[in-house]
Amino acid sequence: MEYVVAAVILLVVLVVGAVGLVVPRMRRRELPPPPAPGKTTTLERPPVAPTVPPVEEEIPPLIEPPAPVVVEEPVVEKPALETPEPSVGRLVRLRARLARSQTVLGRGLLSVLSRDHLEDDDWDEIEESLITADVGVEATQVIVERLRERVRILGTRTVSEVRDQLAEELVAALEPELDRSLKTTPHDGRPAVMLVVGVNGAGKTTTCGKIGRVLIADGRTVLFGAADTFRAAAADQIQTWGERVGAETVRGPEGGDPASVAFDAVKRGIDTNVDTVLIDTAGRLQNKVGLMDELGKVKRVVEKHGPVDETLLVLDATTGQNGLEQARVFTEVVDVTGVVLTKLDGTAKGGIVIAVQRKLGIPVKLVGLGEGPDDLAPFEPAAFVEALLGGDA
Repeated sequence: MEYVVAAVILLVVLVVGAVGLVVPRMRRRELPPPPAPGKTTTLERPPVAPTVPPVEEEIPPLIEPPAPVVVEEPVVEKPALETPEPSVGRLVRLRARLARSQTVLGRGLLSVLSRDHLEDDDWDEIEESLITADVGVEATQVIVERLRERVRILGTRTVSEVRDQLAEELVAALEPELDRSLKTTPHDGRPAVMLVVGVNGAGKTTTCGKIGRVLIADGRTVLFGAADTFRAAAADQIQTWGERVGAETVRGPEGGDPASVAFDAVKRGIDTNVDTVLIDTAGRLQNKVGLMDELGKVKRVVEKHGPVDETLLVLDATTGQNGLEQARVFTEVVDVTGVVLTKLDGTAKGGIVIAVQRKLGIPVKLVGLGEGPDDLAPFEPAAFVEALLGGDA
């Protein structure tokens, strides 16, 4: 019992001592001042600093992008509307362009024929001159034989008389009785259709544009069909020719079906009531069977609207006798009705006109005598011979 009392007393002493140590420390803290009379104390939170959004730092690109390029659309101006000069008499006006051919067929032959006595060597010289001018061997033999007969019967003549004889024989060799008119008048409720064909490099598209000018100069209304879809610039080229004279051009996608373009062109010509639809086809070599078959397809498709009225073959006069083979193959495929002989101004081989007609029976209907837009003329045998001989035929 005594031990219990002693433990309790010891516990009380320890508690009192601990309280004595803690209370003085608590008194050392400063207490807040008492509130003023009539006021209450409000607990306040310290002010909070405004929230500033983080600034994202731009990281420069590893490669600077190129500055934007401003491309200005080019202003495309349509060609000024032109009035082609009349086709009548063009060949006479362009006679100077045949100056090179004059030296062979004109002055050269006249200088020999006007000699007092013509020996065999002289006739050989005449024959050689005609062959050199691409008249062709067969046509040359006929012309020379007829001239020899005339000289033998009529005897020695003056230069003027001999010249007249030569002119008559050359005109006869050009077969003036052949029909050289272009069928360009609409009929059966549809326009006349003209197909222009030829080999690469003959100047076919340019010639097609010039043919359109010839027709417009003669009072026809024309629509172009750009059926050369394989040469990138061909459609643009023929369209420019059309814009110069106010003619519409029907074209298709590059590399598209040329027969489809030709068909659409004729249909458009019917809808717009034009006089003539002029279809430019792609140039092709006459020995390429596939391309020639394709040309035949173009004609067959066009003829769903009705027959093709004219198929004109463009021949380069500078190709000489090679042009005859071209003409033969094209005629077999598309039934050529007329020849357009170009570049006669740049060759001394004007006799190719005679060779083409004699060999193929196809009339030369137009001749190109320069690079100007109106340097394409209807072919007139008498005027052509007059230009070759350099005087009045």
